[in-house]
Amino acid sequence: MKFEDIEVEDVDFEAMLEESFKKAESKSDLVKGTIVKVDEKDNLAVVDIGGGRDASLSLDEIKDKDGNITFNVNDEIEVVTLGRGKVSYKAAQSRAAINEFIAEYDPEQEYIIEGTVTKKNKGGYVIEVDGLEFFMPRTLSYLSSKADPLGKKIKAMIVKVDKDKGSVVVSRKELIERDKAKTDEIVNTLLESKEPVVGTVKKITSYGMFVDVGGMDGLVHYSQISHKGPVNPAKYFKEGDEVNVVALDYDKKKRHLSLSIKDANPDPWADIDSIIGVGDTVTATVSNIEPYGVFVDLGEDLEAFLHVSEISWDKNVKHPKDYLENGQEINVEVIEVDKEGRRLRVSLKNLLPKPMDAFASDFKVGDSVKGTVTSITDFGAFVKVGPVEGLLHNQEVSWDKSKTAKSELKVGDEIEVKIIKVDRDTEKVSLSKKALEDSPVRAFAANHKNGSIVTGTVKDKKDFGVFISLEDNVDALIRTEDLHPLKFEEIEKGQEIKGVISFIDANNDRIRVSVRRLERQEEREAMEKLNLEQDDSMTLGDAFGDAFKK
Repeated sequence: MKFEDIEVEDVDFEAMLEESFKKAESKSDLVKGTIVKVDEKDNLAVVDIGGGRDASLSLDEIKDKDGNITFNVNDEIEVVTLGRGKVSYKAAQSRAAINEFIAEYDPEQEYIIEGTVTKKNKGGYVIEVDGLEFFMPRTLSYLSSKADPLGKKIKAMIVKVDKDKGSVVVSRKELIERDKAKTDEIVNTLLESKEPVVGTVKKITSYGMFVDVGGMDGLVHYSQISHKGPVNPAKYFKEGDEVNVVALDYDKKKRHLSLSIKDANPDPWADIDSIIGVGDTVTATVSNIEPYGVFVDLGEDLEAFLHVSEISWDKNVKHPKDYLENGQEINVEVIEVDKEGRRLRVSLKNLLPKPMDAFASDFKVGDSVKGTVTSITDFGAFVKVGPVEGLLHNQEVSWDKSKTAKSELKVGDEIEVKIIKVDRDTEKVSLSKKALEDSPVRAFAANHKNGSIVTGTVKDKKDFGVFISLEDNVDALIRTEDLHPLKFEEIEKGQEIKGVISFIDANNDRIRVSVRRLERQEEREAMEKLNLEQDDSMTLGDAFGDAFKK
């Protein structure tokens, strides 16, 4: 588009400039004058401009950056007449500079300027570029009338140069419409072909990155970077990188071009079955570490998740970063391929020796070992023995049933325990601390046997019977059917009950007492005693009878 094709040919830009920005009573002229007086008090210099005319010049126009006046009385100076007895040195410099620019102007070349809007009026704006002033008509500005453009930096294109009048006209509209036409051409080509093109990464943000394609910037959203899903672009790219992209959409109103990198590359999930399967061992690179697990890069634009529970056989992994670091290469086993959900899960511990195998080769049931308390629960404590953790249940802490893991132990304690059970199938180990001490029941059994009469204090009542305490840490059970003649519902805690031992199992610490049997045993002992007394009486009578007879 040529300037003559724009409907502004009849506008006299020179007159508009002079009227608007110089506000002169008559046409301004570039003249040579002589400084005849310097009045620092009024901040003015008097200039003889010829024809018996004097004009005033602001001293600010002839001061350097340090505030020093650069002209003296009788110095010649080139100025522009502004009317009303005023002249301007800076306007003369600007006029000289623009004349020099016009003299060197080549109409065959294209000139794009970038400057600052310094003045405005109804007709247009003045754009200043390195001391040069160009005029931009309002009709060629593409600037909103609602916003104040003063101070705004803009780019524009020179569309007319008038050597006679010493004026240069620029158009922002021309430049914008040309760029828009170029943009539309690029966008149409990209959207129609749908073929990948090479672009250059210009800027990376938290939500994506801007890529230059053919001189136009488009946004690759972070969800459009990889088939893995949303990723942080800064981890994969840097400014200046070349990438393959395809166009997704273009918002003409916002002039927003959406691009995709992942759509420019094959989708590995389309043929995932031929790439990877459950049970495969693959080499992966740690890409992101979170408290709940680790994301690993498998290559082929595939990412897998390594849950914290799959990092080590150690059940007390506090944070994955204690075991792995970003960029580290590891071998993992694929344990899940969710094609529909586009998710892969892998395990690191499956490729490591199982702790139970190592434990079983070094320890066996009955061994006394030392371990460290790793955690304490309501039901007991977990103790690290070699490569595994065993459970020390509350009932195995002490023969004193009032003592528990919480009351006797704390995390970090080193204790000696006995291995009482190893279940290879469930990979569980049971431990005992009390097994290393003498059993109160065994000591009790050394002095008592079945049939011994004992007295105990009621500790607890259950539906199936009553527990009584015989000695310290020695309890016995009286089954409900063995309570007769006592009535179960009338028995209270703390009550003393007398009975006979009916069963002792020192190995399993079990004792049973029977009140019913005590009653029968006492009856039998009474009968035996009575019978013995009767036998003794008859024998004595017989003896006396024989004596009387003699």
